[in-house]
Amino acid sequence: MILVTGGTGYIGSHTCVALMNAGYHVAILDNLCNSRIEVLNRLARLCPVRPDFVEGDVRDPSVLDSVFARYPISAVVHFAGLKAVGDSVKNPLAYYDNNVNGSVQLLRAMQRANVKTFVFSSTATVYAGPFDEALRESDRLGASQPYGHSKLVVEEILADLQSAEPDWRIACLRYFNPVGAHESGLIGESPLGAPNNLMPYLAQVASGMREFLNVWGNDYATPDGTGVRDYLHVMDLAEAHLAALHHLQTVTSLSTKPLTLNLGTGQGYSVLEVVHAFEQASGQKIGRQFAPRRAGDIAQYWADPGLAKQVLGWQAKRGLQEMCADTWRWQLHSAKDGEPS
Repeated sequence: MILVTGGTGYIGSHTCVALMNAGYHVAILDNLCNSRIEVLNRLARLCPVRPDFVEGDVRDPSVLDSVFARYPISAVVHFAGLKAVGDSVKNPLAYYDNNVNGSVQLLRAMQRANVKTFVFSSTATVYAGPFDEALRESDRLGASQPYGHSKLVVEEILADLQSAEPDWRIACLRYFNPVGAHESGLIGESPLGAPNNLMPYLAQVASGMREFLNVWGNDYATPDGTGVRDYLHVMDLAEAHLAALHHLQTVTSLSTKPLTLNLGTGQGYSVLEVVHAFEQASGQKIGRQFAPRRAGDIAQYWADPGLAKQVLGWQAKRGLQEMCADTWRWQLHSAKDGEPS
């Protein structure tokens, strides 16, 4: 059985679908701080069986010990944490507590249970730049904001742990910008409160829930002045977790370092390019206005995903139009069901 922390969240729920449809049994641990319990009903419709669920926090050792005692866990995929760059600048202590302390408590519980296969949800914001070409795993590290720094600290902890205990099998997956939704329209990105990410905000503007999109900065050194990002369909990302877990479970020669991989498409799109693509997918005009740059944002970054293809045989298959179309389908489906997006 695989323990998925944060499994009712956006990326976690899609990864649960990929895992369960590949034959894995899944137990979810989530404190529901940024997700909804109703996701479990949707997962049950998309998967052969309903996942097991425990409401609890990864920072609570007693909860963790009870989960490992109750279920025959063989590996952990760790999503639980806070993830908004701007919010982390305003609330750094919350990010270090959730992301760093939560990971340490989880790893300690795994040690006590003798479970040593671990897939970690990291981020491309661990890179220090320069950002004028595709980022490789060997590029210079050094996050410019607390969110990215909290993830980098955990990566360093994992490297120290595997060096001290070489029987661990660890993967650190550095995401670029996950977007989109499951093609069924049953699950997607559904943040509590105002979205921090571009695609769900676009969906809310297109559906009339919000009046316009704030475009944070139009004076970057990019072709149209707006920020450029490597957007990755969430189901491609979920399938990468499945491939990484399979690799860790089947590799015969153990490494002294975590497997660290970029997950992206290798293609950057500007905010305005994404806006235009979403207008085409939804058939709706997106109202927008330009606003000052946000603290912690950079002009552009995109992945060199070649190592993930080499090691895992994985590469992104879905393009920007699918990302926008699936997001819009999810927005319409969730609105029909009366669920806030």
